Amino acid sequence: MLVAISAFSVALVSKARTDSGLVVRTVEVESYVIALLLDIRRAESAARGYMLTLRPDFLRDHDSAVANILPGLETLTQLTRDNPIQVENCRKMRSAVEIRLGQFAQQMDLIKQGDPGSAITLVREAADAGSGASIREIGRAMRAEEDRQFVARTATADRTQQLASVVTVAGSGLVVALAGFSILLVRRSSRARDAAETKLRDSNLTLEAMVDERTADLREANEEIQRFAYIVSHDLRSPLVNIMGFTSELEQLRGDIFRRIAALASAQSAALPVPENATDDEAALKGADKQLADDFSEALGFIKSSIAKMDRLISAILDLTREGRREFDPVPINTRELIEGIVKTVAHQAAEAHAKIRIENLPNIVSDRLALEQIFSNLIDNAVKYLETGVPGEISVRGRTRLGFAIFEIADNGRGIDPKDHQRIFDLFRRAGTQDRPGQGIGLAHVRALVRRLGGTMSVASEVRRGSTFTITLPLNWPFNKRNERA
Repeated sequence: MLVAISAFSVALVSKARTDSGLVVRTVEVESYVIALLLDIRRAESAARGYMLTLRPDFLRDHDSAVANILPGLETLTQLTRDNPIQVENCRKMRSAVEIRLGQFAQQMDLIKQGDPGSAITLVREAADAGSGASIREIGRAMRAEEDRQFVARTATADRTQQLASVVTVAGSGLVVALAGFSILLVRRSSRARDAAETKLRDSNLTLEAMVDERTADLREANEEIQRFAYIVSHDLRSPLVNIMGFTSELEQLRGDIFRRIAALASAQSAALPVPENATDDEAALKGADKQLADDFSEALGFIKSSIAKMDRLISAILDLTREGRREFDPVPINTRELIEGIVKTVAHQAAEAHAKIRIENLPNIVSDRLALEQIFSNLIDNAVKYLETGVPGEISVRGRTRLGFAIFEIADNGRGIDPKDHQRIFDLFRRAGTQDRPGQGIGLAHVRALVRRLGGTMSVASEVRRGSTFTITLPLNWPFNKRNERA
């Protein structure tokens, strides 16, 4: 609104200036008309005085007046070129003036030739022809037109000035109103801000205590979970050891059992008594006895495989609980040197998979060295493990910095992960895709837990048969404090 009022005011001021200029030009035109008529009258009077007295001063006065007539008429024509009526009047005035100037020239020539009588006769003829009267009549018409223009232009200028005054007053009033409204809004905003600041101060008084209390609760719950996992794992291992022992004993007894069955079957077929020193001849088993021996061996194999898997899972849980109790020690780390050391440990597996591991620019950070070794070792080992069979592997480790964080990316061209399993792979004991590689589904869950303890985040971008890219964001300078110890 203020911009519109200002623009309108500027336009009105400009128009008022233009209207005032037109009024001034009207007065100027009228002045030039009067001056032109006076110069013609002065030329006539000086010519008569010179004709009667032959005094040089009359001749000079006549020449001066004649010299001003045409320039004055030209200026008058320029000033009135926007008015068709005055353009026509100027044309008529020019014709009459040129005739009159011609008469002046003839009079002066006759006087200079010593023939004043002929000059007097010429003056009388000019008077009878009315050339001077014609000029005066045209001058009166031009002055009348300018008087009309003066009235109209003065009225227009007055209206423009009045409108400009009204707009200025209205705009000033609006500015005052807006200023008052702005002051009201500022005061209201200031009161609301003061109230919010007061409330914020009150909240901050208890916020630190609340945070400490919640942190202590979380730490206690975390420790309780770790103790529970340790106890459960330890208690599970005792019966598992018994199962492993009895399974080994069954496997040792298996030979004796089926050796006697084979000997018994052989003796019955020959109608002979079973010898005391029967040999291990399971090849003699036939029919149902042979099927029983095969089923027994297969069952023992399943039991032993399950026991081994259970043992690995319990060991992994114990490792996780021990890792959760470990306190981190932030130190400056040369990340490239760390990654190169990890790559050397998997060089043999990479060579067998025909894979190349490329290490690009990596930022150095301050963090826990052992945690970083576990994070990158797991990710690089997975990248090598899950490469496409028969396809040369390409694995790259790169990094960059942004806003106080280091961003690491471990990318490969392996078998990839279905987008629907992107969250599943971070769950404990959960795996995605074809399970044709060794593992318990703990590695990525452990990695993400370590990344979170280091104050970072972890994500994955992957599609089936298009490789995977794991992205880890960590603080460049990990702000270690007591709250990070068990968070």
